[in-house]
Amino acid sequence: MEQPVVISVSDAGIRFRRNRRARRSFKDLLSGRKRRTRPGEFWALRDVSFDVRSGEAIGVVGRNGQGKSTLLKLVAEVILPDEGSVAVSGGVAPLIEITGGFVDDLTVRDNVYLTAGLHGMSRQEIDERFAEIIDFAEIGDFVDTPYKHLSSGMKVRIAFAVISRLEEPILLVDEVLAVGDKAFREKCYRRIEELLAGGRTLFFVSHNEKDLRRFCSRGLYLDKGALVLDSGIDEVLDRYNSDYGV
Repeated sequence: MEQPVVISVSDAGIRFRRNRRARRSFKDLLSGRKRRTRPGEFWALRDVSFDVRSGEAIGVVGRNGQGKSTLLKLVAEVILPDEGSVAVSGGVAPLIEITGGFVDDLTVRDNVYLTAGLHGMSRQEIDERFAEIIDFAEIGDFVDTPYKHLSSGMKVRIAFAVISRLEEPILLVDEVLAVGDKAFREKCYRRIEELLAGGRTLFFVSHNEKDLRRFCSRGLYLDKGALVLDSGIDEVLDRYNSDYGV
């Protein structure tokens, strides 16, 4: 039986100014019409369409600045498209700019409760998972230390530990483990594999070809804000490597 579509992107486009977000006029929003690009504006994504079914693992590839992270933010509904539509069924666990939202002056303990609560976990659920989160992050000695005193690697550990414990069916990952040490990164990757085995859907942005082949069966290749190829991950990576002489 074919799995249901959980992410549907249809003719999506998003436009930015060079120094700030470009806004559509109220008239444009009501009419739904496309607006010409004004001076100082550029399209980060345009005319992008694809569907993702429950349980799929999708790798998004392309050079820096081609729209990959913007696409993840559209799926996470952090930003809205200027054209087209993005529909997501079910919640998302966003591993995007992973330490964003943590408060420097609060302790690790307080940040766990704050961040997990903002993502919809109840106080009881956090109580039940708190020890598991701290054990996974391997920072038990620092649980009552202000967050601002943690190293960058420790911040990523606690953030990943919290977000990966959410029950949301869609996991969005954007190169967030680059600063982690090798052993902990492998630990996180095993956790991602556990989530995939449990039926989660993965949307994964990375420049690491080995990781993309490890997790993903399908790939999306973005170039200059356009979707160049939507196919099996091996074919997508081969095309990307061929285009840029890798």
